Amino acid sequence: MAFFAALLYMKDEELNATYRPDHLAYLDGLVKEGKIFAKGPFLDGAGGMVIYETDSYEEALELAEKDPYVVKGVRSLKLHEWGKM
Repeated sequence: MAFFAALLYMKDEELNATYRPDHLAYLDGLVKEGKIFAKGPFLDGAGGMVIYETDSYEEALELAEKDPYVVKGVRSLKLHEWGKM
């Protein structure tokens, strides 16, 4: 397993509030599947981060791109492999 940090930068604060329940429900499902190591907002309001625990970059990217925030254009996505120490 490897870790991948999805940086989700805010693009639309109004839509953020609209799709927040969908985003949280999506992530809760992935937590139950053991696909998320950590998640949370940036305290300055710039967005948030999800650290996926998957077998490959491609799997993490697929999961990140299905996040309602990304699908609906609420937040931009940057994905990087993360080295847990």
